[in-house]
Amino acid sequence: MTTPTWDEPGGPLPNADFRAASEAIIANIEQVIEGKSATVRLALAVMLAEGHLLIEDVPGVGKTKLAKALARSIDCSVRRIQFTPDLLPSDVTGVSVYNQETRDFEFKPGAVFANLVVGDEINRASPKTQSALLECMEERQVTVDGTTYELQAPFMVIATQNPIEMEGTYPLPEAQRDRFTARIAMGYPDPRAEMAMLNGHGAHDPLNDLRAVADAALVRRLIATARDVHAADAVQQYAIALVTATREAPEIRLGASPRSTLQLIRTAKAVAALEGRDYVLPDDLQALAVPVLAHRIIPTADAQLNRRTTDAIVAEIVHRLPLPHDRSRSPYDTRATGDGRAQYESRGL
Repeated sequence: MTTPTWDEPGGPLPNADFRAASEAIIANIEQVIEGKSATVRLALAVMLAEGHLLIEDVPGVGKTKLAKALARSIDCSVRRIQFTPDLLPSDVTGVSVYNQETRDFEFKPGAVFANLVVGDEINRASPKTQSALLECMEERQVTVDGTTYELQAPFMVIATQNPIEMEGTYPLPEAQRDRFTARIAMGYPDPRAEMAMLNGHGAHDPLNDLRAVADAALVRRLIATARDVHAADAVQQYAIALVTATREAPEIRLGASPRSTLQLIRTAKAVAALEGRDYVLPDDLQALAVPVLAHRIIPTADAQLNRRTTDAIVAEIVHRLPLPHDRSRSPYDTRATGDGRAQYESRGL
């Protein structure tokens, strides 16, 4: 598969070209990730929303493989960071080193200087090292020894973590969790997908054969196209209502931030573009509420004692707020598991 090319040097793409490019990336990733189309599409939507992705699930379900497949599908700079307890902040951001020949300090860029940064097991690094990503993820820049260095666009952090194992791990600070646009779970594959995985991955890893189908310049144009998608005032008001409800819910001690409202709209625009629309529907916000908002909120002690998950709480908020029209379910609510999934399905979404 070859990298698509277009005549225009920059700016948004025509609808047909956008669909061709985005579907090529999705199909490329699905050569490695079996039976997880909704998860793959959401991961691409986060990239087109200029956001960052947190993949949180149990070991062995393909978290790192999804991150690497997305990175390899785009011909741009990619760096992988294996987060460990002894990882230093300078390993992430870079360090100034004294050069004896020039008798001056020169900056050695860290692993974060790439278009796609894959952070494996991010919760195994110390909070000090985790915090090294705060400025990078929000402001697309790095400040070392008083000097600021810009990061090239596109820039995306794809981090993985295991939510079950707590020994030797450090929970992500709330400030950093808020910088992740969406949190998704891979989930276990269905029997058919697992059989296809055995046949396709048993003797050879298809990730080794994956070739790029896009480059950084094309991704910038895809982002510009998604940015141009229209979000009506009523849709934006619904997004504000969703986020405000998380701040007022009795089961939530800390609600979602204003940053989450902005990222909810941006991701909804990317989802609409991937579905071939140039406008956002309330359904897009409804389907994205759990993956975009659930990881940002903190439940009360009583809710935790009652084993209420943040996914279920956000799903109930979505259930409670009315929509202007009754629409079909969008395929992007990949975090709606357990109680949360029951809430979504009970509404026929």
